[in-house]
Amino acid sequence: MAQHLLSKYSGNVPRYTSYPTAPHFHEGIGPSTYASWLGALGENDTVSLYVHIPYCDRLCWFCACHTKQTQKYEPVRAYLDALYREIAMVGALVSPKARVTALHLGGGSPTMLAPEDMIELKARLSAAFSFGPDAEISVEMDPNDLDHPRYDALAAIGMTRASLGVQDFAHKVQQAINRIQTFAQTRSVVEEVRKRGVRSLNCDIVYGLPHQTLETLSETVEDIIYLNPERIALFGYAHVPWMKKHQMMIDETSLPGSALRYRLMNKAAAMLREAGYVPIGIDHFARPGDPLERAMREGRLVRNFQGYTDEGATALIGLGASSIGKLPQGYVQNNPATGVYQKQTLDGALTTVRGVAFSDDDRLRAYVIERLMCDYALSFSDLSRRFGSAAGTILAEAQALVAADADGHVALDGDHFVVSDEARPFVRSIAAFFDAYLAQGRGRHSAAV
Repeated sequence: MAQHLLSKYSGNVPRYTSYPTAPHFHEGIGPSTYASWLGALGENDTVSLYVHIPYCDRLCWFCACHTKQTQKYEPVRAYLDALYREIAMVGALVSPKARVTALHLGGGSPTMLAPEDMIELKARLSAAFSFGPDAEISVEMDPNDLDHPRYDALAAIGMTRASLGVQDFAHKVQQAINRIQTFAQTRSVVEEVRKRGVRSLNCDIVYGLPHQTLETLSETVEDIIYLNPERIALFGYAHVPWMKKHQMMIDETSLPGSALRYRLMNKAAAMLREAGYVPIGIDHFARPGDPLERAMREGRLVRNFQGYTDEGATALIGLGASSIGKLPQGYVQNNPATGVYQKQTLDGALTTVRGVAFSDDDRLRAYVIERLMCDYALSFSDLSRRFGSAAGTILAEAQALVAADADGHVALDGDHFVVSDEARPFVRSIAAFFDAYLAQGRGRHSAAV
């Protein structure tokens, strides 16, 4: 059964953290469009902020993020000056009564910021936007950056969730991906953030890395369980050297094949379930009672560029080079070239270079794909209530998909289109059947599992 599933569904497909996906953004969406979309946000709207810090003091070869390595701090300070200017410009366009419910600092390595700059960044954001009293503040952390002044600065800005990338603790694997990070270092970070009142910890594990075995990954999962994070993300390594040239430093012959990747994923997932974690979508796990687990139970789970979240804000505003935002009208992306972003921003201009305005069909299919990615099911009565007669298109496509599937991986169950338990790891491939853009062939994607 496993080999049949792999042969049927393990092709390369989007991760569906957006729809339409990023390869279909276009240059027809620019600064004036973005400004008008921001201005349309009203006093009853809620906002989630994402701030991108595109610098690291080392470059991890497995990473697919937009970042660059620097051993000097001057480029970071110069970037912050431009970021502060963008924060002020964007904040001036948004209703002062629109409430910020979440802030995510990502990268790169936001924890390489100097303590005083972390505090200044939060102060600039608070001056430009109206933060709700219970706003969640999450920060991606690199243990190699951290010291006591930085821990104290993170506490001062009100960090509520720490997100730690672990990948794999096996030294041979870490050498192959150029990320040396010991268990002792990681445990120290957990202890320090817990001391400062952080009650929500997320750890990332990656399967499919070079030289990874069932034994090494099992040991890593055991170590992570010992740290007792509230959430764990279990990601498949996305080998995309055509997009991220530094991944060419990884010896492709050392990467596990599709069959081993599938076994690695299943082994890690089984260990997490046995430890009491609840599976959330295709790659997240949470302790029972965690807000993410509650959102899944209540049908409120959302998938966006940060993965799965319980954050249902009206708008996601991306700040910084390459950042992507989502507003009710569509997606926007800032210039990914850090130097160009800085110059244009300091000149007083928004740097939106591309995006997409949603059509009615986009909204329908985005909802269908998100529900499949979050719930593994679709309710046709729900679709009809939301989208009217247009839902009939999806019903017809779902019926055709079920009719063509002799294996029972998808089925119609009364009012619902459902994905079978054994096919759930491949739901990206099933969701792709409802993607109206995929046949256009833009973009190359990572393996489904």
